[in-house]
Amino acid sequence: MKIRAGTIAEIVEASQHVPELMNPYEERVYHERLGDTEHLMLVAETEGKVVGFKVGYNRYKDGSFYLWMGGLLPAYRGQGIYQQLTEIMEQWASENGYTHMLLKTRNKLKPMIRFCLSQGYYVSGFSEHPDPMESRIYFRKELQVKSQNANAK
Repeated sequence: MKIRAGTIAEIVEASQHVPELMNPYEERVYHERLGDTEHLMLVAETEGKVVGFKVGYNRYKDGSFYLWMGGLLPAYRGQGIYQQLTEIMEQWASENGYTHMLLKTRNKLKPMIRFCLSQGYYVSGFSEHPDPMESRIYFRKELQVKSQNANAK
C-alpha cells in the first residue's frame, strides 16, 4: 500500500465506491471548493488501485486545516489505512503552520465518530437537523505547529 498525492479525478472515482458517500461530489465541486486555496489531496493505492482518499484545505483562513472529504473502500477497512491518511495529513498541516484540524460528520456515521475520538479529536460543536441522524457533529484537534508561519494562513 502506498500513500501519495492524488488528483481530483482519482478521488471522484474512488468516492463512487464508498457507501457512506451516497451522493458523491462531481469534479466541478472539488475545483470550486479548492480553487486557489492551499489544499492537500491524498490517496491510498494498492496494486494500482485507489482504495482510499482524504482531502483537506484552508477553508476558514484562521489557522485551521479543514478535513473536508475522505473515504475508504469497504474491502480495505480495518487495516489502518484511513488512520495513515489522517496522520500524514495532520503532519503536513503542522509542518505548514496550521494550528488545528477541523472536520464534521453526521450523527449516523458512528464509525467515523469513534475514529475521530480515537485519534484525539474532540467534539467542538453540533448542528441540529430535522432528522437527528443527519445532524452534524463538529470535531477539532490541536496540532503541534512545526512551522514558524502559523499566523500567515
